[in-house]
Amino acid sequence: MRDVPPHILRQAKSREFRPSVRVGKAGLTETVLEEIRQQLKSRDLVKVKVNKGLFEREQRGEVWSYLAENTASTVVLQRGNIGVLWRR
Repeated sequence: MRDVPPHILRQAKSREFRPSVRVGKAGLTETVLEEIRQQLKSRDLVKVKVNKGLFEREQRGEVWSYLAENTASTVVLQRGNIGVLWRR
């Protein structure tokens, strides 16, 4: 989360910024990763929402790390089952 410009953080925290990718009961599929990669190509930030109950609270940190790693992005914000990924 270091080196994230303030304007990116502000945008990520904005209430108007809605999730554009949802991780459903199929979980972290290649399709989900590909969708995030495509969205990151056309814009800097992608907000991801994970369905409740899909992962335990302890697993969520790993989920965001996995998504960031596999989409060449940085986790800017994670709160509960919502995370924001940023492509530098």
